[in-house]
Amino acid sequence: MIDLRSDTVTKPTPAMLKAMAKAEVGDDVYGEDPTINRLQEKCADLFEKEAALFVVSGSMGNLVSLLAHCQRGDEIIVGKCNHIFLWEQGGAASLGGIHTSTIDNRKDGTLPLAEIESAIRFDDPHCPISRLVCIENTQDGRVLSKEYTDSVGDFCRSNNLLLHLDGARIYNAATALKLPVKSLVSSVDSIQMCFSKGLAAPVGSIVAGSKDFIRKAHRARKLVGGSMRQAGVLAAACIVALDTMVDRLQEDHDNARLLAEGLKNIPELNVEPVHTNMVFFSKKDGDVTKLMQSLKENGLFANNVDKYRVRLVTHYGLEKADIKKAVDIISKASRQAAKV
Repeated sequence: MIDLRSDTVTKPTPAMLKAMAKAEVGDDVYGEDPTINRLQEKCADLFEKEAALFVVSGSMGNLVSLLAHCQRGDEIIVGKCNHIFLWEQGGAASLGGIHTSTIDNRKDGTLPLAEIESAIRFDDPHCPISRLVCIENTQDGRVLSKEYTDSVGDFCRSNNLLLHLDGARIYNAATALKLPVKSLVSSVDSIQMCFSKGLAAPVGSIVAGSKDFIRKAHRARKLVGGSMRQAGVLAAACIVALDTMVDRLQEDHDNARLLAEGLKNIPELNVEPVHTNMVFFSKKDGDVTKLMQSLKENGLFANNVDKYRVRLVTHYGLEKADIKKAVDIISKASRQAAKV
């Protein structure tokens, strides 16, 4: 099977496994795991933030960030297509008592400043307090520019709001823009980044921000059961991911473009523009349900975003030959689905 469901399906590299086996560990609840401490310091330096905190997943990283920034009854402003709103089970509300105000994402993934401004509550006892704006980079594979992120940061500071960046794939954005990652997060109050997506580590995410923010996020991590003991075995793989897997992200982006170019030759499909390592397409006659079943039967795992749209994600472990085979499978499956 060729698995294009997500860049989370990767296996750790030999270098990661070796580092995990040799990792120096301690009890992280006491702050005594030297490998976790080294990873946190490394990430704080890479993002040019005061401190960082290792967490199990991106969802946990986003959740503890929201819990650190907001009190119960506060409101966040977030895009309707953003992961925090769509795919994290409403954790901000169910666990944090945090209210959500949503805005339609534009086709480029952005939230217009005018609409963010319109969503800010006025000072009235009937209303929740607008506390935090959340943006996502990349958003469905689309890259938010440094200029846009900086403009949102400036806007938030001018309006007494905080800014959190769900940067699960921020290194894909940095690769696409050919900018250092620190320049893409300089204007945000907090950043969450996943090691287990494009960087191919088996487990883990990082949250970074001010020392006071990380102190609160650390308490929130404990609240949601995220404290770990000798977890340096996990952090060791994340350090290797940062050291060895960032530069190769361009290969994923190149493979995604190669995949999209092949799909454009399939007359039954509409293929969306590619920005990073994600390819989205739809069928010209609508419903992709039968197509998805046919893809699986022919040896390809894909991810249907909804009834009409398919997502393919390139990642570590895929070669150009796999991309060509994937195009052939999708072409065959499209013809089969059209006949049913």
